[in-house]
Amino acid sequence: MENLALIDSFSEFKDDKLIDRVTLMAILEDVFRNALKKKYGSDDNFDIIINPDKGDMEIWRRRVIVADEDLDFENEEITLTEARKIEADFEIGEEVSEEVKLIDLGRRAILALRQNLISKIHEHDNTNLYKQFKDIIGDIYTAEVHHVRPRVVILVDDEGNEIVLPKEKQIPSDFFRKGDNVRGIIESVELKGNKPQIIMSRTSEKFLEKLFEQEIPEVFDGLINVKNVVRIPGEKAKVAVDSYDDRIDPVGACVGMKGSRIHGIVRELGNENIDVINYTSNIQLYITRALSPAKVSSIKINEETKRAEVFLKLEEVSKAIGRGGHNIKLAGLLTGYELDVIREGDLAGGEDDDVELTEFSDEIEGWVIEEFAKIGLDTARSILKQEVDDLVRRTDLEEETIQDVMRILKEEFDS
Repeated sequence: MENLALIDSFSEFKDDKLIDRVTLMAILEDVFRNALKKKYGSDDNFDIIINPDKGDMEIWRRRVIVADEDLDFENEEITLTEARKIEADFEIGEEVSEEVKLIDLGRRAILALRQNLISKIHEHDNTNLYKQFKDIIGDIYTAEVHHVRPRVVILVDDEGNEIVLPKEKQIPSDFFRKGDNVRGIIESVELKGNKPQIIMSRTSEKFLEKLFEQEIPEVFDGLINVKNVVRIPGEKAKVAVDSYDDRIDPVGACVGMKGSRIHGIVRELGNENIDVINYTSNIQLYITRALSPAKVSSIKINEETKRAEVFLKLEEVSKAIGRGGHNIKLAGLLTGYELDVIREGDLAGGEDDDVELTEFSDEIEGWVIEEFAKIGLDTARSILKQEVDDLVRRTDLEEETIQDVMRILKEEFDS
């Protein structure tokens, strides 16, 4: 049948688009009715019969027979003379049904019809794609690198869907080549015009939480609950876990023997240092655990301002602050408290002549002062107590710079 051949030509891209036959036929009917309206002014007197199983379709036009001189509406009426060419015994007032061949619409109309069909199918695909990915926001997804650009990596999944991994959603140490498989979470789905843009993230806290679910059976089964996750992507993360079963050690289960369970997660995140701690509603104990590996002497909490003064021995200060200030920053984010580190020695009265490092800002550059502050050294004496080699190792400062700072500080006390 001619109509069937045309349908087949229109649906040649069906398999590529993964659209089912029934949906295709529904779209076909809608497109053909629009074409009929354009050609005849109305589609009210047309019947479109679709057989989705066979992919067959017929279009029939119904018209009422009128006397030759009474023809007013050509689309809805047919003269007696024309009707009797179809069947000799037709009479005025009867209804005539004629099959309309698609070719009767004209070549230009068929080309327009095809374009309309393609547009409708793309619209259908985009709507389904948007719904599909909207439902899995926050879930881990894997796709293959298709193209690497300076500010974005374009990924393609097994169904040919394009997924965007922006530079700011990548871990700083991430390096991708075409063909690499990449894991991340679907963070958002945005409509750009009529086309959905699917955004993946590897820096989200949710990604780390989902990796715990994927890699640690007790978390997946709900025996261990991930209470909170904070990250500085690629550098350090803290994960608070809890268990409703006293027989389960949540930290031990997450880390595994010699770190065997968490190793895969660390590797996935570019060797991000992950601290797993036991969650507790006791805020003093929670802050103490959050500041690990530092040993806290005592804590003074202000519930109203959500601030806490943390008292530590001098040798524990740098551990609490961590390299680049990461440890104390994450501990604050994890617990929801702004943490102020106080050295126990500062209150002992033994070093009343100590001087804040910021007082030397006219001689020592600000960025150098900040480097010392990152490791908890913000007074003159706290720096002078350190070994030069140790400071070179713990900061990003050159040995010569450190020696110059120490010379300036010694001169202050010598004078």
